[in-house]
Amino acid sequence: MELQQIRYVLAVAETNSFTRAAERCMVVQSALSRQIARLEQELGARLFERTSRHVRITPAGEAFVTAARETLNAAERAVAEVASAVGEVRGRLALGLIPTVAAVDIPDALSRFRDRYPDVQLSIRVGASEDLTDQVKQGVIEVAFLGLPTTARPQGVNARELARDRLVAVVAPDHPLAQESRVDLRRLAEEAFIDLPPNTAGRAQSDEAFAAAGLSRHVAFEVTTADFMMARLVRKGLGIAMLPSAYVPQLTGVTTIEVTDAPTRAEYLIWRGVGRSPAANAFLTMLDLPAE
Repeated sequence: MELQQIRYVLAVAETNSFTRAAERCMVVQSALSRQIARLEQELGARLFERTSRHVRITPAGEAFVTAARETLNAAERAVAEVASAVGEVRGRLALGLIPTVAAVDIPDALSRFRDRYPDVQLSIRVGASEDLTDQVKQGVIEVAFLGLPTTARPQGVNARELARDRLVAVVAPDHPLAQESRVDLRRLAEEAFIDLPPNTAGRAQSDEAFAAAGLSRHVAFEVTTADFMMARLVRKGLGIAMLPSAYVPQLTGVTTIEVTDAPTRAEYLIWRGVGRSPAANAFLTMLDLPAE
């Protein structure tokens, strides 16, 4: 069994596609498929069920992925620890973040980190808070920036609350509400909304506030990212949105309105409790967080 074969299996498991896995690993698909087939033959079990349209991981594959990820992380840490022992920080740092991070200037933080540690390969994943938390627990990423309702807190990981922020209403410039300086949830409940899918932390921030006020609302469009696509739909007048006030200055072509009884969210930085790489420890130290 080779480490490269493990990387290929993990890539397929994470993308559910041999094509996308090959693109991520920067190899031709046929070579990736051959290596996985060779590994399956060595293990005596199928790791994936392949059809012309779908790739599904098997129970044997799920069992392999859990141990394989630990093995690959351990191998990468071993290389990084040797470098650290001679005064160097290198290896890979996998970061996760939601699109609406506002408590930390992410480009600035990454720029400062890259200047200090040019030999560290940075990998950034953008996703929903609950998915990023799971990935930190699984060791897929080591550090992540989240946004959660103030009624929730990350579980099973180390966490530091960075900031709290109120949501504001975001509307098209020609929307009737655009002339208002402030509005309440009861008035907003009359509008069609653009929001994240149900059961996501970003959606819960607004859902809980409307429910607490005894109000219901209509979500006309559900999008998976709260930045680019949501702003474009708002600009087209297809609905209104509620987004963190510290984030919306990054958007153009929309009007923001204060909400008198607005929901709030908390931004968190989370990280693995054990087995972190020297690069992750260096990043936490740069942010003035404990690396122990």
